[in-house]
Amino acid sequence: MVALVGAIVGSFAMMLFASTHFAGVAGPGNTPPTLSAAPLTSGGSDQDRIISAVKRVAPSVVALNVTVNGQQVVPNDPFSQMFGGESGPGHVQRFKARASGSGFVWSRDGLIVTNAHVIRPPNGSNVSKIEVLFQNGDRVPAHVYSANIGADLALVKVDGYAKMPPPIEVADSNRLQAGQWAIAIGEPFELKQTVTVGVVSGFNRDETIGSENGGSQEFKGLLQTSAPINPGNSGGPLVDVEGRLIGVNQSTANPQAGAQGIGFAIPANTVKEQVALLEKNPGTHQGTNMGYIGASLATVTPNLRVQLNYQGSGVAVMQVVSGSPADSAGLQPGDVIQKIDGKDVNTADDLTKAIKGTHPGQTVNLQVWSGGLKKLVSIKTSERPADIGSVVPQQQMPQQQMPEQQQQEQQQEQQEQQQP
Repeated sequence: MVALVGAIVGSFAMMLFASTHFAGVAGPGNTPPTLSAAPLTSGGSDQDRIISAVKRVAPSVVALNVTVNGQQVVPNDPFSQMFGGESGPGHVQRFKARASGSGFVWSRDGLIVTNAHVIRPPNGSNVSKIEVLFQNGDRVPAHVYSANIGADLALVKVDGYAKMPPPIEVADSNRLQAGQWAIAIGEPFELKQTVTVGVVSGFNRDETIGSENGGSQEFKGLLQTSAPINPGNSGGPLVDVEGRLIGVNQSTANPQAGAQGIGFAIPANTVKEQVALLEKNPGTHQGTNMGYIGASLATVTPNLRVQLNYQGSGVAVMQVVSGSPADSAGLQPGDVIQKIDGKDVNTADDLTKAIKGTHPGQTVNLQVWSGGLKKLVSIKTSERPADIGSVVPQQQMPQQQMPEQQQQEQQQEQQEQQQP
């Protein structure tokens, strides 16, 4: 009897415990439990706070494995080419490559933020597969929801994943101060969940960053940090000691120039603004919102004056992109732009900044010297392409015979050309 009574009491206790502790577990009639971020450590040393912030954010940081399909030209006789011979025409061969980057959870419905350049393949290639690797080891297929190439931000979508980690809280990047802690989390060189620590170093940095196809893209208002950012970190979060997003890791200064500890991130407030637009407008967008006329420019120097038979200052048109606003308005290589909207221009940099400062669709009036005559040219600007290196000029000023030293100076001038 004692054993029977004990069994009944024990069974009742187990039923009571199960009803109160396992109600949220997946099963018939139940939904998977919602994951929540780890609590933060209050007080303590800076090291304790950094460790606490990393534990809080790490589950929401993901790796993105991207499979790219493309084509490449392979020499017909590679052995001859290796030994200095003529290889002859090549043949087109398909290839498959893999790239990786980082990202972080933005919303419970499966949206993940990353850099646009992480999921944007080189010219002539296409992304055939995107796989998201979560901290728990799950590998989940995903697809590009939307991307803004000009802002270098993209949304990747994971569908039907029940164990989606919580979104990262977003801080107000306008309240950041130089010297406060900055923590970068990502997948550099495919090393899972790597953490680097530095400080916020500067604000409103303008940087020109090279692209995979040899072009370049300009970014304004970037956040500078000393937290090391390496290949594969792109798209990962830069957070404060509260575990809040203060930026999206994007790039690092050119190490070949001797720069160390200079990384750049897209500020959190810019991320909020751009992601809100991406959520409303699926697809791929340019988004530079800067004026463009499609002409390569060079400051008029003594050498150019001789070549153009021109006396005076201004900015020479060196190349014109076919079909661009400059082409449609009749600008020709060899023309010299003297004024924009009535203001003198003396350097290519000044004119380029003035044109970029216009809104796409705005009309600018240029005073142009052309073959000894002055004329007024009105140009309606278009939107500047995100990757200016992919825009190929179709007309260029012919080179004339000149002394060797003058040719070298001319080549240096052309390397300094601007293309608005």
